[in-house]
Amino acid sequence: MTQIVQCVPNFSEGRNLEVVRAIVAAVESTEGVRLLDYSYDYDHNRSVVTFAGGPREVGEAAFRAAARAAELIDMSRHSGGHPRMGATDVIPFIPVSGVTMADCVQLARSVGERIGRELGIPVYLYEEAATRPERRNLADVRRGEYEALPKKLEDGQHAPDFGPARFNAGAGATAVGARRPLVAYNVNLHTGDLNVAKKIANAVRERSGGLANVKAMGLLLEERKQVQVSMNLVNCDATPVYRVVELIRAEAARYGVSIANTEVVGLIPMKYLLDCAAYYLQLEGFSADQVLEKKIFF
Repeated sequence: MTQIVQCVPNFSEGRNLEVVRAIVAAVESTEGVRLLDYSYDYDHNRSVVTFAGGPREVGEAAFRAAARAAELIDMSRHSGGHPRMGATDVIPFIPVSGVTMADCVQLARSVGERIGRELGIPVYLYEEAATRPERRNLADVRRGEYEALPKKLEDGQHAPDFGPARFNAGAGATAVGARRPLVAYNVNLHTGDLNVAKKIANAVRERSGGLANVKAMGLLLEERKQVQVSMNLVNCDATPVYRVVELIRAEAARYGVSIANTEVVGLIPMKYLLDCAAYYLQLEGFSADQVLEKKIFF
């Protein structure tokens, strides 16, 4: 079976398209790697790049992208709506075919060690690659964001897994990990009231007693004059996308607000969209084998 690993690094740049394209070019320059998608957002000031290939090739592409980001992004001048702590903020490796989660953990540790050693960037391992329980959750690793790094790096409790335990003002720090597929999903609301978005995010996220497998926060979209419930859905098999949408719709109605639109950041497995189609169309006994393109191309 062909070995395929997916990688979805996030970079702290969503406003300068030349920088985003330069980082993407670093991925594309790696032989044996296929660029699948990239997107960027002004309000979040963040870009997401998705690529896949063999483990060794994907690891090389991730390192090249991180090195390019360190050259082009100055975190001391960065601002944006999305939590972040580094120029290359996160690098997750996801098993697709012919590889195990354990293989991706080893890949994360190998790439993380190289970033720390060759680029002088503090690296924290997270999710399945974490070296201690309190670092599994990315939100815990990133707490305080870039601004908190100088003090955290002075504290032995927050020493990085790889790289120097000193503040890198330009590149910040990077989280490298291994995880199952997640869906980055945003719901934009017909209001500019940030408090409404924060209350809804609090109602739907798992940590506050909402839906399991949902991480959420409220953000202001200044250009659109709207607010957003920005989410990571970490297990859409257990908590489908449509369930999240319907809870947000119900919570928004409490404040006299409706959903303006929603968006997927990056890629989403087809199965999760088919789950939504079956739910909203009330399809009985529907299966993916009834999708024409799946029969033809897969």
